[in-house]
Amino acid sequence: MAINAALRINMTGLCDDPADEALRYQAVLDMAEYVEAQGFGAVNLEEHHCADNGWLPAPLTVAAMVIARTQRVRVSVAALLVTLYDPIRLAEDIAVLDLASGGRFSFVAGLGYRPIEYHATGKSFEERGRLMDECLETLLAAWKGEPFEYKGKTVRVTPIPMSRPHPLFFVGGMSPVAVRRAARLGLPFYPAEDRPDLKQLYEEELVRQGKQGFYYSPGTGNTMLFVDPDPDAAWEELAPYFLRELSEYHSWAKEGVARPSEQAVESIEDLKAQKRFEIITPEQARKRYAEGGEEIAVLHPLAGGIPLDRAWYRLRLFCEEVMTPLLGGATS
Repeated sequence: MAINAALRINMTGLCDDPADEALRYQAVLDMAEYVEAQGFGAVNLEEHHCADNGWLPAPLTVAAMVIARTQRVRVSVAALLVTLYDPIRLAEDIAVLDLASGGRFSFVAGLGYRPIEYHATGKSFEERGRLMDECLETLLAAWKGEPFEYKGKTVRVTPIPMSRPHPLFFVGGMSPVAVRRAARLGLPFYPAEDRPDLKQLYEEELVRQGKQGFYYSPGTGNTMLFVDPDPDAAWEELAPYFLRELSEYHSWAKEGVARPSEQAVESIEDLKAQKRFEIITPEQARKRYAEGGEEIAVLHPLAGGIPLDRAWYRLRLFCEEVMTPLLGGATS
């Protein structure tokens, strides 16, 4: 029996003491190594800057460390805010990650929607569409390994990625503009939640542009799973951490910008209704995943600054009482 599981890391829950924060980052690497041995298929990272509650500002650095500690698990960033980077440096960094990982690194190219992130990185928020086009076009040209014109001069970027024609990446977004950008470049399209209307537009644009690509959405992958023998008690314990993460996310809401799980949450009842987080017993989880299907079990053990001992407890509980039985006892 197969089970598709992923570890989600976004580093919300910033500690006041840098020594405590250091322990959390070190735990990320230990957890990545652990879940690979337990049969997880992916470690998923995120990116945000100038977040009061932390969030992960250096996903490529953490991805490199995870890659160094693992052998098989895929490492992804969803989303990587590519418009905040120098395109040539980004092409080089991702090429190195692709080579060092043996092709295990992938990302969703995100535009971002927070002006402060553009300000902090010296980029123009008003020109974000142009920056996105420039960055994606530069990445695709750079990874060919051939000389090309960049800002009036001929450059050649090395090393060349192992993955051909280039490292796997998606164009992220939830707008027709993002759809048309992905189709024009012949790149796969990844909205943050399933959008049949955008899927149809994307497929139509691929035909119109004479390009090939594919549509993928996380489906229920936006729900983070926790297992506990007593879900009611676990809700009481974990709700403050969930609320801590979601309250900042909600504070970034912007009119006209579609995002998943947009509604405000202020209580356990709100959390349960939103279904961003779910707590079930190990028995319920075994039954769910024993029935098969495409649903991904997304574990987010450090959500909102959950203490390390409690994060490890529930991660191990899922692996020992859900993953191992469904995999027939195999743990590597």
